[in-house]
Amino acid sequence: MHLRVCLAPERFLKIRYMRSFPLVVVAVLLCCLAPAATWAQQLQCNPCRYAFGKVQIGSSISYSVQLSNTGNRMLRIASKSELGSAFSFGNFPVPVKIQPGASIQLPVIFTPTAMGHTDGTLTLKSNALNSPLNIHVQGTGMYPNSPQLGVTPATLNFGNVTVGSSASLQATLSASNAAVTISSDQSTSSEFAILGLNLPVTVPAGQSIPITIQFTPNASGAASGKAGFVSNAANSPTVEQLTGTGVAQGSHNVGLSWNPGDGNAVGYNVYRGTASGGPYQEINTALDASTNYTDSTVVSGSTYYYATTEVNAQGQESAYSNVVKAVIPSP
Repeated sequence: MHLRVCLAPERFLKIRYMRSFPLVVVAVLLCCLAPAATWAQQLQCNPCRYAFGKVQIGSSISYSVQLSNTGNRMLRIASKSELGSAFSFGNFPVPVKIQPGASIQLPVIFTPTAMGHTDGTLTLKSNALNSPLNIHVQGTGMYPNSPQLGVTPATLNFGNVTVGSSASLQATLSASNAAVTISSDQSTSSEFAILGLNLPVTVPAGQSIPITIQFTPNASGAASGKAGFVSNAANSPTVEQLTGTGVAQGSHNVGLSWNPGDGNAVGYNVYRGTASGGPYQEINTALDASTNYTDSTVVSGSTYYYATTEVNAQGQESAYSNVVKAVIPSP
């Protein structure tokens, strides 16, 4: 018992000493750090990333990045360096000083020497707290008059489509400068399919071909994907953005009926849009021989506009009929 009583005070003193030491250290650190916040310098870039796009090999293009001193003391940029032979600084001698709250322009030049995409990094060292500052740039070199494959529109938005059904939209692939041969295509999502393109196919310079993209949502919610076209064009692969929303099947449908025209029709097409002036998309999968149609793919709470056309034995299609409006109840 005597041994235990003697050890207890020693342990208590030791514990008190060890616990008090960090408190002193923390206090000292806080005293040292407090003044730093009042003069800390920041060098900011706007933008800090920039894409020059396509530039002909042998040509140059310039862009100016804004540099700002967000501190309250003079900022001094001491040195500069670049990574990437296609990128260089414009007229920007160092060292350079920036007053508190002031901004200057940093000119950057892109001079591609090879075909294809390239990246670069411009680095500035200064007395700022965030030194070194890195500015990331990129660009694509292309030969003069090299073939280009364009796609329009750049984005296809299918809107709301009922799960289990499909909607189709058209796009156009066009060749410029020279003929373009498309060797393959691919969709990044199983919900989007590329239709009507028999590969390989060559698009003559100055001409275009239509393609059809089909959206078949397999679940409710927003969906997105990309349709890519690989070719001999300088900008291969050419990519089109795809978006759409799958909605659950509802209990509503729209019944349509119409009077025949001149009596020479062998069938009818039904068109639907979400605005009175269009555009309208054909929603029947085959010519409708009757003068009645039921649209069971409508979405609760939506408004639709319908028109019909008639097709004769020679395959000629008439103009749109009058447009009718249908407001779907919600839910």
